[in-house]
Amino acid sequence: MANEYNSRSERREHEEDEQRHRESKGAATANANGSGPKKPRRKKSPWRWLLYLLILILIALFVFGGMLYAKSKNAVDNSYKPSNIKKARNVDKVLNDGKPFSVLLLGTDTGEFGRDYKGRTDSMMLVTVNPKENKTTIMSIPRDSLVAVPGYESEFPAKINSAYEDGSSAATIRTVQDWLNVPIDFYALVNMGGLEKVVNQVGGIEVKSPLTFDFNPNTAHSEGDDLYHFTKGSSTYTHTKNGQTKTYDTMDGRAALAFSRMRYADPNGDYGRQERQRLVMQGILDKIKQNPTKVLSSNFIEEIGKSTQTDMTFGDVMKIGTKYVSAANNIKSDHIQGNGYNLSSGSTEVVYRGEQQRATDVLRKSLDLKQKQTGNLYSGDVSDETMIANGVPTLAQSEALSNSDGNSDTSNIAPQTDGVATGSAGGSTTN
Repeated sequence: MANEYNSRSERREHEEDEQRHRESKGAATANANGSGPKKPRRKKSPWRWLLYLLILILIALFVFGGMLYAKSKNAVDNSYKPSNIKKARNVDKVLNDGKPFSVLLLGTDTGEFGRDYKGRTDSMMLVTVNPKENKTTIMSIPRDSLVAVPGYESEFPAKINSAYEDGSSAATIRTVQDWLNVPIDFYALVNMGGLEKVVNQVGGIEVKSPLTFDFNPNTAHSEGDDLYHFTKGSSTYTHTKNGQTKTYDTMDGRAALAFSRMRYADPNGDYGRQERQRLVMQGILDKIKQNPTKVLSSNFIEEIGKSTQTDMTFGDVMKIGTKYVSAANNIKSDHIQGNGYNLSSGSTEVVYRGEQQRATDVLRKSLDLKQKQTGNLYSGDVSDETMIANGVPTLAQSEALSNSDGNSDTSNIAPQTDGVATGSAGGSTTN
């Protein structure tokens, strides 16, 4: 369960406290003056790190699943919750014509859903499904991306994961649309409660590790008695508990959780973790594709439905299941690359203009839409004076930083966080 807060300031203080503690643990990137007594590590919920697993099942259901969902109409009806925002385009016509559509996938680890759930989203991906090109594109959006949530600009600087807390799905959709200039046809909010069942339901998965590391899910580090060991280039791993070590070739739900959750020992930090999460996603999808009717049983779909909120109707899902099956055969994974800044919002990812435009180009092309300029720099309306006062790039500075021409005066921009802006800008993986 996520922590409950009495106010946004209390939440922010807690997040900043955790960030300072994490930085003090990483000697390679810690500030030289970071001395003082260390606070006990707060145990994080394991579900947040594997949000992408449950999201993948949703994608599989949307793409594979018209007839499978037909067995479980209740699951769809019970998960339905309108976004209460006017769509950017006529989504009924889009589906009727078999044109590419988009889904904004949001994730949280806040226990069972109430119909009026409010809180921050832990993960965010914009997915496009193109039946003509037989391709599904998954664009991961850093949850700490700097934005001004439309209608809540007075709270700038803010992180994009606060949009749902501010104004539910409507505010989140509006924030992403205005930021990337890409129409969002549907949204789905997923809770992590059914995650372990997802991995175990498919009979486990085989994933080759991109690096060698140890991880204890109880401590989030590489010490203790409950220790997993993964080896670079191998799908075989070991698990040591109570002094006994066993070797496995197939990950169950708990092993997949350990594989995807580790962050601090990865030289690419959060971006490396995202890549391992994508590998696990692909492993699950491969299992589902082998025998979807066996894996995605009615009872299983109903369990997924209990952890989902979406503005897709049963009719929408039926159309997708009958017209978009081929798009599941080719999945392209991509991510928006941010740059780490320490702001009043805490450790924040600032996406420069060039990367913002690249993401827009990829997404609009995947929707068969004409190329257009990306959206507002920080989504909502923010003046240059406010940007400068908060130590973040203005539009002109962001464009200059994207081009690395060094001709723009960036002296008033807050220094980037050491070791945060890692990973290759705009990296993508095609499966």
